[in-house]
Amino acid sequence: MEFQQAVARNIKEIREGKKITLDAAAKLTGVSRSMLAQIERGDVNPTISVLWKIANGYKTSFTSLLEVREASHQLIRGAEVTPLLEDGGRYRNRPVFPFREDTRFETYVIEILAGGVLEAQPHIGGTEEFLTVFDGQAEVSAGGETFSLGPGDSLRFRADRAHSYRNAGEIPVRLHMLIYYPERG
Repeated sequence: MEFQQAVARNIKEIREGKKITLDAAAKLTGVSRSMLAQIERGDVNPTISVLWKIANGYKTSFTSLLEVREASHQLIRGAEVTPLLEDGGRYRNRPVFPFREDTRFETYVIEILAGGVLEAQPHIGGTEEFLTVFDGQAEVSAGGETFSLGPGDSLRFRADRAHSYRNAGEIPVRLHMLIYYPERG
């Protein structure tokens, strides 16, 4: 199934499962009713920022919106993963493993080209991110602090507040991101 169609199906199924109308969904997410309808029909490919607004408004994980139903094992070829783009394509997010209730995490491969920045919205309360940089120089701001990370450096931080990622060098930053969601009571 095409990625955009999987996103459309998931967003619609989550909304309908919560028994909310498109009008109510627009109020919860801050995304217009018409944009939500276009996304649910698969007419548009939403940005990362729009997907985060929907995930936060629906109180669900980001990758639950991206999930393609899978078997007991999964091999993911990098060339087959459609990146989500922000900042004019300078911030590229490749979703790798979607959220599952039994593991409570999702993973991504991130590439930030020179000059690329992402200002991320806060995630669900108690969410943490775990980053490891493989190439380049990243600058990550979270909780009022800014961290400079190079190859081999890792960072864990609370992601339930505004945070950002920036390429602080000239070569592309490549990093692995794991987002952990706490159990909801």
